[in-house]
Amino acid sequence: MHSSRAAVTTVSALAAVALTGAVAVPVATATAQKASDEPAAVATADRPVTHAENDRVPEGAVWTQHYFPSSDGSDGSDGSDVELHADVLLPEGLEKGEQVPVILSAGSYFGHSGEISEEGHAHTGPSDRFGDLVEGIDLFDRGYALVLVDTRGYGGSTGCIDFAGPGEQADVAAAIDWAADQSWSTGAVGMYGKSYDAVTGLIGNNLDQDALRAVVAQEPIWDMYDRIRSNGLPRQEGIIAPNTYNTIAQLPQLADDDERYVKNSRYELAHPECLAANTLNNLKADPGTSYWQDRDLARHAKGSDTPLFVTQGFLEWNTRPEGMAEYLANHDGPQRGWLGPWDHVRGNDRTEDGTPQMGREGWFEEIGAFYDEHLKDTEPTTAYPAFSIQDSTGAWRAEDTWPAADRTARVALGGGSYVDDGGPDEEQDGARSSFLRWSEPVAADTRVVGTPKVALDVRGTGNVLVELHDVAPDGTAVPFVEQAAVIDSGRVTLDLESTDWTLAAGHRLAVEIGSIGSGTWVDTPSGQTIRVRDARLELAVDDPAGDAPTEGGRAVWLDSYLAAYTAELTPGEPSFTVPAPGGRG
Repeated sequence: MHSSRAAVTTVSALAAVALTGAVAVPVATATAQKASDEPAAVATADRPVTHAENDRVPEGAVWTQHYFPSSDGSDGSDGSDVELHADVLLPEGLEKGEQVPVILSAGSYFGHSGEISEEGHAHTGPSDRFGDLVEGIDLFDRGYALVLVDTRGYGGSTGCIDFAGPGEQADVAAAIDWAADQSWSTGAVGMYGKSYDAVTGLIGNNLDQDALRAVVAQEPIWDMYDRIRSNGLPRQEGIIAPNTYNTIAQLPQLADDDERYVKNSRYELAHPECLAANTLNNLKADPGTSYWQDRDLARHAKGSDTPLFVTQGFLEWNTRPEGMAEYLANHDGPQRGWLGPWDHVRGNDRTEDGTPQMGREGWFEEIGAFYDEHLKDTEPTTAYPAFSIQDSTGAWRAEDTWPAADRTARVALGGGSYVDDGGPDEEQDGARSSFLRWSEPVAADTRVVGTPKVALDVRGTGNVLVELHDVAPDGTAVPFVEQAAVIDSGRVTLDLESTDWTLAAGHRLAVEIGSIGSGTWVDTPSGQTIRVRDARLELAVDDPAGDAPTEGGRAVWLDSYLAAYTAELTPGEPSFTVPAPGGRG
C-alpha cells in the first residue's frame, strides 16, 4: 500500500504561503485610509506617531522607527556593516523616564508593504502581524512595548538573508540587547513568534542573553536541515523555501516610507549574489556541513535556560515535529507548552464559527500570565499545567514534562524486501513497493509518545520511507508518523517524527518499510530491490489510565486528518508485541 501521509495534502500548492505562518490581512486593514485628506504621518526615531495620525498604528500605541547595527560587524557581501531596522510601539501616554518590559519579534515578515507579498496598503506603517497579540493580552494597557525587528535582508534592514544562520543569530542578539538598553525599557525582554519568527525565538533562547527572560515559540522549526531534507533526501521545501524568502526580501516598499528605509529595502536587489547563495546553500545535502551544523537549533539548545513556551502540532504538514524532543531535552530552563494533533495554526486561531483550531480556550490568558511572571515578576493567579497535551483521541491532559513515558523498549521487527520504484505497489521479482510488519493487538489503551526510532540493516541503494500505522480490528488504518532517507548498504538508523498517539485496546501497530512513491519528497527511485534484515523499532510508551485531564476540546484538524488518511489494510501475521506501559503485561 505504502501511501505517505503527506500524499493527500496539497503541500506543494500551499507551502509557498503556509510555511511563513502568515495570517490573512483583512481588506479593511490593508486598504484603510485616514478620514481626512492629509497624508498619514510617518514615524522616525524623534517623531512619534499615534493612531490618530496614522491608522496603521494600533490604538493606544505610539510608533517610532529606529536603526542600529547587528552584532557581527559585516554582512559577508560587500564588507559593510549590517544595519537593522525596528518598528517600536510604546504605550501611548508613557511618561519620560517611565519604563516598560518589551515583547520582541524578529524575522522576515515585518516589511511595511506586507508580510509575504504586497498587501495594497494605502500608506506606510508598522506591520500588523501580531495585532492579535496586541488585542489578545491588551498589550499596551498591560504595560508592554512591542518591538518588531527586520532581520538582515528584509524590510528596512540591509545584509544578505541568512536562514537562521550565524548572521541572523547575530541580528537576534543585537535586537535583544538593543531592546533591553533603551531608555523606555526595563531591560526585561520576551520574544514572541509563530513559524519563522518562532525560529528566531529559539535562536534567542540558545544565545543565553541575560536580558531575554521568556520565549513564546509557536510551531517552530527545531532543526533547519529537517525542514529542507530528510536524512539526505530533498523535500520540495528545499526549493520552495528559498524562493519564498528571496521573494520576501525583494518586496517593493511604499512610496511614503522614509528614504533610509527604502534604500535599505533594496539591498537584495543590489546584491543578487545574496539570493543566489540562499538558494544554493539550501541544496547542501550533508547535515554535517558547517552550514547545517550552524543551524541545528536543537543541538545548540544544550544548557540553555530561558523560560520557554512552545506549541507543536503532531500532525503538522509544515513545520513538522522533528527535533522537538531533542530541543526540549537539551533545554534546562522552565518549559511550558500546548501540544496536540493540529496543523500550522496559532494558539488563538479559530474557525469561522469561532471554534478554537487547537481545541483549547485561553491562549492569551496563559501567555499574558507567562510574560507577567517572567518579565514583571508577577505571580500567576491561575495554576496552569506545564504542558497541556491533546493526544490522538482528542482528550487533553496535564503533564509536568514532555515526553513522559512509563518505559522505552526495543522490539525486533525481522526483515523483508521492497522494490524502490516509487510505486505503484505491484509485485516485481517477488517484492512489492513496501512490506509491513505487524504487532499483536494491544491488550489495553497504549500511548506511543516521544520520538520512535527505527534501525535497519539494508542491502541495496535507493530510498526508504518508514511509517507507523494504527490499525483497528476491522483493518482501517491511519499512518501517524513517518520518516524518509537516502540509503546505501549498511546499518541505517532513523528518528521518526515526534508523536503523542494512543493505540486503543485491540488495535495493532503496523510498521511499513518501502519506497517513497508520493509526498513532499523529491526522490529518485533507484529501481533496485532493497533487502532489509534485523529491523528494530524503539518505542516509548505510556499508560493513558494515569492521565490528569485538563480543559480542552478536539482539534479541528484531527478529524480532517483522519478523514484524509484513513485507509484499509489487510492485517498480517503478528511478528512483534508493542511493549506494555507501566507494570502491565
